Amino acid sequence: MDQQSTDTAVDQYVAKVKRVTQNILDRSTIHLVPRWGAFVGAVMLFSLRIFFVQGYFIIAYGLGIYLLNNFIAFLTPLDLPGDEDDDGLGLPTSEKEGREYRPFARRLPEFKFWLSCMKGSCVAFVMTFIPIFDVPVFWPILLMYFILLFFFTMKRQIMHMYKHKYVPISWGKAKVKGAGQERFGGGMKGARRAD
Repeated sequence: MDQQSTDTAVDQYVAKVKRVTQNILDRSTIHLVPRWGAFVGAVMLFSLRIFFVQGYFIIAYGLGIYLLNNFIAFLTPLDLPGDEDDDGLGLPTSEKEGREYRPFARRLPEFKFWLSCMKGSCVAFVMTFIPIFDVPVFWPILLMYFILLFFFTMKRQIMHMYKHKYVPISWGKAKVKGAGQERFGGGMKGARRAD
């Protein structure tokens, strides 16, 4: 009976920690700038740790690849036709489909992108305190390889955007031309709202 009550107490504690963590995450979703500021702070702390220790370069490389992979998933739309059997000549099946506006839905939403980047940065920071991960490598080669990988990956992603005609960045809500020029009094010409 004592083992069962201990298991129940541990399960209750774990469930409580999960609820509190989820509550904090839910409340942080609307605070975009502070969240990304915390991420930049975590990356800076990790970078300072790497700089002062002069080691763990393989961890830094792994974190860079992980962040790049997340960034590509963030830029990629959720529903794209398969690239392997798409020759780029597909037409809409109906007139409505051709004119239909579809908002950009990401494969990795912004909050999940931030959360996975933050988790990766924290795990990488903790790994810099474990000596077994300090593998001796010549860091300039890793840096050059990462820069080349970043360049070619982004080139491929930009070509993918061009091929499928999507732009993953939206700067605010789209506005209708002539919005805000209402007519009053049953459409009297020249009548406008006084601001």
